[in-house]
Amino acid sequence: MKPTLKTRLRPIGDKVLIQRDEAETETAGGIVLPDEAKQKPTRGRVLSAGPGRLMNGKLVPMQVKPGDDVIFAIYGGDEHKIEGESVFLIDEPDILCIV
Repeated sequence: MKPTLKTRLRPIGDKVLIQRDEAETETAGGIVLPDEAKQKPTRGRVLSAGPGRLMNGKLVPMQVKPGDDVIFAIYGGDEHKIEGESVFLIDEPDILCIV
């Protein structure tokens, strides 16, 4: 299988590339949500991660790795279109937990 552009992207420093989960299309009660009412999910899967950050001249390795499911801060990071799909680039400190 040939690697795609998304899997070949290598974030630098403490940046993490995430594929967001899909937004909920209806409420628990069955009400269908219009696109304007959908909230962007704060959960996703790590596609790739940088080597880590430098602190006091030493490299501190990343705590996340490709394949991890994570929950991240709602207002952190930047969304980008890669190969027609939306991916999310975020700083590792904005990741709240590994699921």
